[in-house]
Amino acid sequence: MTNGYWLEAENITCFKNGYEVVKDLNLKLKYTENVVLIGPNGSGKSSLIELINRNIYPVKKNDTVFKIFNKELINIWELRKKISTVNNDVKLRINPKIKVIDLIISGLYGKYCEIPYKSESDVSYAENLIKKISITNLSHKHFSHLSEGEKQIVLIARAVINKPEILILDEPIANLDLKSKFYVIDQINELTKLNSKIICITHDISMITEIYNRIIMLKDRMIIADGTQSETINNKNMNNLFDINIDVLNHKGAWYIYKKTK
Repeated sequence: MTNGYWLEAENITCFKNGYEVVKDLNLKLKYTENVVLIGPNGSGKSSLIELINRNIYPVKKNDTVFKIFNKELINIWELRKKISTVNNDVKLRINPKIKVIDLIISGLYGKYCEIPYKSESDVSYAENLIKKISITNLSHKHFSHLSEGEKQIVLIARAVINKPEILILDEPIANLDLKSKFYVIDQINELTKLNSKIICITHDISMITEIYNRIIMLKDRMIIADGTQSETINNKNMNNLFDINIDVLNHKGAWYIYKKTK
């Protein structure tokens, strides 16, 4: 942690399947920040996460800098220990009959199935985490018996069991009903009691709560605003970001949008 940044990107361009998915990116992320990346579909949010996870690579240029945890070259397994990512595709890989506690323990082994050789310390460690994030009532339920919101929180618990430095949440409230959405938002807020820092990718402003000290707005694969909530979230920026005429309001720490009427 020599300079305070775990990610340093300067003049970064990336291509995927012949298409430019990251464009002239300049970005530094601190170890101390919880960050929201917000933007419409196709804005480049997921591509930025692919870049961080080393699924795509920058075009090499003379003025290009790309460091993760202060290293230009980092072992992919070392990276997996430091960064955990939760996205909605993961749900399709899970046996619906696996119990919640077994799924969470599987995170210690980089798997999504019941571990037959788990130790007592594995079980104890998982039980402590489950208690810490207040999902003891789910511990012995089958994954298929959970609500969509509960599934999301269990997957997040599985991701944090290895104590990653950075937890990436990719659209954590997408496709959730209203009750599940607020359940997930509240539970994610509780995660700040753990030591992982959060990067949340979203297109939904209601995801932005007081735990996030930095907001990065992405449009057309470029950063159009970057700063604190008070610096970035306003009518002008949100109208520009989503190409819609709206009013933005903060009430008791939560953000709301209203479509303007003529």
